[in-house]
Amino acid sequence: MTAYLSNPSIWQESWDRQQEAFLPDREHRFEAMLDAVAAVSDVSGTGGAAPRLLDLAGGTGSISLRALARFPLARVTVLDQDPVLLTIAASSLRDRATIVDADLSDPAWRSKLPHDAVRDGFDAVLTATALHWLPAERVGALYAEIREVLRPGGVFANADHMPEEGLPELSVKLRDHARAQREARYASGASTSWPDWWARAAADEQLAPKAVERERIYPAREHGEEWTPPASWHVEALLAGGFREAGVIWRGGTDAAVAGVR
Repeated sequence: MTAYLSNPSIWQESWDRQQEAFLPDREHRFEAMLDAVAAVSDVSGTGGAAPRLLDLAGGTGSISLRALARFPLARVTVLDQDPVLLTIAASSLRDRATIVDADLSDPAWRSKLPHDAVRDGFDAVLTATALHWLPAERVGALYAEIREVLRPGGVFANADHMPEEGLPELSVKLRDHARAQREARYASGASTSWPDWWARAAADEQLAPKAVERERIYPAREHGEEWTPPASWHVEALLAGGFREAGVIWRGGTDAAVAGVR
């Protein structure tokens, strides 16, 4: 039986604020991806009311919560491996979503999805600011695996750090400017930094055991560096993975969202 947090909304709010300090246009990318969900759901005849959605590497369920606010009848699955974030997601979403604990570095992740969803296919698979922790060859393979869990005409969207390769110098300046703004927010106390947020989670009575589990899954000394190729790499990888069309659906500075249609 799942042990729910007594204050999930507080943890959701603190997570959102921490993420927004790092990604000021975070809501814009979510909106663009949900627009894509609405578009393919309309085509499928649901009127955008009840899409089947997979929130991949979904963390606290940020995308799922916004999807359910927009599509109250959506059938949502949140997949992640982080025990702290999954606890927050489960506590926030309760019976409105299926929570799946799976490792995306293992091709067997699909075996943990709800059987009916695999049988019928998802209308959309969405992920944001997550896959950059995987190596290039794994991301390429994962794209092909994601295609297989989509229904024909379904859409996959990935929003992440994807610099514009035609603007190498400006991209560096944009990155440095964003970093300076972020550090100023941290220094003023306006936002909580990434390490500070995790320290607070580890000090929380209910989340502390999950934080210990997380340390075993993600040992700090083994944590790899981010891999952030341009959007064009992702588009090519989606096409190589079997998507019939792929391209950029949103851009904000050095970040972008790419989409592929099965």
